[in-house]
Amino acid sequence: METRSGRCRHVARARGVTLFEVLIVVAILALISGSVGAAAVMYFDRARQRTAESNARTIRAAVKAWWIEHDRAECPGVDELVASGGLDRDSPRRDPWGESWRIECGDDEATIISAGRDRKLGTADDIRIPPA
Repeated sequence: METRSGRCRHVARARGVTLFEVLIVVAILALISGSVGAAAVMYFDRARQRTAESNARTIRAAVKAWWIEHDRAECPGVDELVASGGLDRDSPRRDPWGESWRIECGDDEATIISAGRDRKLGTADDIRIPPA
């Protein structure tokens, strides 16, 4: 039969989505989310490292100020720097990985060390301010 427009008249049927099409969409979404997740982890690790370097510079400046006030009598810890007002009470007392800062004082130099992501001193991911 022909309709007014001259086309064959077909019964319109609702066509569903096949299981195969659903599986393809799910696989594509999994690939996209996996790559986004991997990139996010990389940026998060880099942000932690930069935060640690910034905090170490702040602690180093506080140690140098401590030396001026105390005539280089000793090498202070982070808690002493906070108690004396050299660091804000809101300053992080631990590195971004939850470990204590290591402060080494020499004749004219203070070195602030974080063990880094692996939490082991003496490895490649250690953060030292100033660099060795």
